[in-house]
Amino acid sequence: MIVTRGMMELSKQSSSEQATAYRRPAELLQNLIRFNTTNPPGNEAECINYIDNLLTAAGFETTILARDRARPNLVTRLSGESKAAPLLLYGHVDVVTTEKQTWQHPPFEGKLVDGYVWGRGAFDDKGGVAMLLAALLRARAEGLTPSGDVVLAIVSDEEIGGYYGAKYLVENHASLFEGVRYAIGESGGFAFYVDHQKFYPIMVAEKQSCSIKATVRGPSGHASMPVRGGAAATLARLLQNLDQRRLPVHINPVVRQMVRTMSSVMSFPTSLVLRLLLKPALTDKLLDLLGARGQALDALLHNMVVACIIRGGEWGGTVPSEITVELTACMLPGYTPVDVITELRNIVGDGVELEVVHDAFVEPSTPVPDLKLFDMLAGILREADPAGIPVPVLMPAPTDGRIFSRLGIQTYGFMPMNGPAGFDFSSVAHGANERVPVEALNFGAAAIYKVLQQFG
Repeated sequence: MIVTRGMMELSKQSSSEQATAYRRPAELLQNLIRFNTTNPPGNEAECINYIDNLLTAAGFETTILARDRARPNLVTRLSGESKAAPLLLYGHVDVVTTEKQTWQHPPFEGKLVDGYVWGRGAFDDKGGVAMLLAALLRARAEGLTPSGDVVLAIVSDEEIGGYYGAKYLVENHASLFEGVRYAIGESGGFAFYVDHQKFYPIMVAEKQSCSIKATVRGPSGHASMPVRGGAAATLARLLQNLDQRRLPVHINPVVRQMVRTMSSVMSFPTSLVLRLLLKPALTDKLLDLLGARGQALDALLHNMVVACIIRGGEWGGTVPSEITVELTACMLPGYTPVDVITELRNIVGDGVELEVVHDAFVEPSTPVPDLKLFDMLAGILREADPAGIPVPVLMPAPTDGRIFSRLGIQTYGFMPMNGPAGFDFSSVAHGANERVPVEALNFGAAAIYKVLQQFG
């Protein structure tokens, strides 16, 4: 389904408000949060329609594309001087569930409390979308003509594979992205602190994910009689091995550069610990010593496998003869599900059958990304906040970047947010009480606008 729309006739009051919306990214975010786009089922149509109204009121021509009418995607373009290739900006409006979470403020009211916008998607990824919209609307309002066209794609369904979103666009409407080589997307640019030193991670690569089914079997029998060494016992050993043992260490080039950059500005002993993490013989020992502080680095130095769903037994009176565990694997760039299963066999021990049951998330990937835009993005952050140090980073989970990479597009995770020490942006994603500072949104919208000015 394709619907193309041009400028809309709006009331004077609505037009006036929307004409200056770019000055209030926090208000844009509040409005986006108020659309409940929990995926599944998504139901992103009303949220996309709100964005469509904003853009068309500002003079943009938009294209709505959808596999399912309730789950549309929006694409628009800011014309440039054709002196550079087009630049893609993209974000998603679907969010994860809030079920069984306890919130201080209702997750879909977009409340502004104590200088923070609260609500599901405030960080992932409606906050990013609000900043992209603010930057693009500002460019239109101020008459900016970038060196190359700027393509904006607001998509559905990122949280569960992109089948109705980025995947649908890439497989059915690739011509909209012709000539694009670089993209600005989610999962990077937000401040984090190590020993009071502020860093800004710019995502240049990401892990990919697949599901692996582990099956354990054993003798069945009546629950009143002892059954030793059954499926449940094998399951216990499997889960304990996953909990206590890591897959092999791999030093990805992006992680190596990130750690070296960080260690160069840190004081002893942190600087030494960071450098030694890059020596595979010492990596796991140092991660154990770091404990919770090393958790993020742990995920960047290994393929990760986590048990998520366990199924077995159908009646309380019978010992189950078969139990299955659905494992989620997150693979470093350059590694495949087959590689992970090979590593996993050395961890889980005998009596466990392993098979890949879902690898649709996996796209071809290379260990070394294209870093040609990194210096420009890093320079924008240094100018905006001289106290922060930009570093390249590997995202420990997949994003829509893996899908756009099919078209030869290198994504940079660059949704800059400057936050106070002690506030961990990454910890609020997908959790209760997701929120972002208003000033962080203003900071990010201004930084993305700088990208539009300087790209090309």
